[in-house]
Amino acid sequence: MSLLLGVNIDHVATLRQARFASMLDSPNAEPSPLQAALDAKEAGADSITLHVRGDRRHIQEEDAFAIREEVGLPLNFEMANTPEMVELALRLKPDFVCLVPEHREEISTEGGLNVMGLKDGLRDGMLRLQEAGIQISLFVDPDLAQIEVSREVGAEMIELHTGRFANAPGAEQEEELKALAAAADLGRRLGLQVNAGHGINYGNVRTLFAVAGLSELNIGHSIVSRAIRVGLGQAVREMKALMAGYGSGGQG
Repeated sequence: MSLLLGVNIDHVATLRQARFASMLDSPNAEPSPLQAALDAKEAGADSITLHVRGDRRHIQEEDAFAIREEVGLPLNFEMANTPEMVELALRLKPDFVCLVPEHREEISTEGGLNVMGLKDGLRDGMLRLQEAGIQISLFVDPDLAQIEVSREVGAEMIELHTGRFANAPGAEQEEELKALAAAADLGRRLGLQVNAGHGINYGNVRTLFAVAGLSELNIGHSIVSRAIRVGLGQAVREMKALMAGYGSGGQG
């Protein structure tokens, strides 16, 4: 099966906000998240991921609407399960919403959503989004109980949090791969589309070939970092090349 690439452009906006947070209407405000999304599309990205946070630390609502209107790729909208973000998603109408935990003190999303603990609070917002034609993904750790509850609450997809795998030293990484493989297998058997993301980079992406049945990888920081050296289009093309051959029986 062909492994799709969703390019997360949040940190293009992070760089812009470092200087222009109070001057977004300036003609000098750069870099442009919209242009980044267009460049990623031209280089072969299969979808665009962005996350409007409650504190608006990087992507702004205006960015999200411009990308939705002008890029023409499936849009994966990461968001916290709050009334404000549900209303924003209903106006934005992304193809997919990925519900993630969100904490003001974190640098980026760390750890999966506690679906078991939040399931009663998730259902109403999920149903409103699904009634609007938006599919729901839940960002979860490779925990079998969390995946079972993800299916129970009605999600169409899960995105496996790969951060522990990415950060594991030596032999511990093999254990994390086993956990991801078991989680992906259960997700597929439950009828869920299984995606993965967080901490995936040019050095470890092919190691994930050991996890069968993944549909899409959502990668941001590594691609944006690589783009500083080679440009965003080339960074996307390099990642797509590394992902080629997934499912063919080896890491290559």
